[in-house]
Amino acid sequence: MSSVTTTLNEYRRREGTNRLGLWLFLISDTFVFAGMFVARFYLLGSGTRPEVSQELGLAITTLLLISSYFMYTAETAMAFGDTRKYYRSLMVTIALGTLFLIGVVAVEWPLAHYDGSVPTSIFFLMTGFHAFHVLTGIFFLVIVYRNSKKGLYTAERHWPVEAAAVYWHFVDVVWIFFYPALYLIGGVAG
Repeated sequence: MSSVTTTLNEYRRREGTNRLGLWLFLISDTFVFAGMFVARFYLLGSGTRPEVSQELGLAITTLLLISSYFMYTAETAMAFGDTRKYYRSLMVTIALGTLFLIGVVAVEWPLAHYDGSVPTSIFFLMTGFHAFHVLTGIFFLVIVYRNSKKGLYTAERHWPVEAAAVYWHFVDVVWIFFYPALYLIGGVAG
């Protein structure tokens, strides 16, 4: 057996262990997000929601969902060795994620003006925890981008790119549940 085959076999073994670790982390994180989701409905019911901008909520949701498409494109491009498309798609993902973060933290939060009420407390808890995950996702993508520029990934060996994509899609799926709970379900509390 050649050293290249041995090295590739070792890479595949470590990749399997890393994959298990990532999924265990995401499952545990799901419980935290689910707890917030349940708290939203337990404390507010389905008849009320925080007073937030519907248009801004739709805009930032659209940005995040489009970023998921570009992350998928980046991961697929790397798997097929198309580095040009990979870099372009990854940069668009980072840009859209950053715009989402700005939309939530710099635009939506000042508009929501924290007043100490239960609806705004829930809103800031849910969006803040999600924004933190988007921020860590952006850091993860930047690290993957920098490592890609160093030539650390190939079509055969790109587990970190796949891990970043799985994490990014996880954050997007969480928002798919948070968006209607915060912006659509119920009338404005007041």
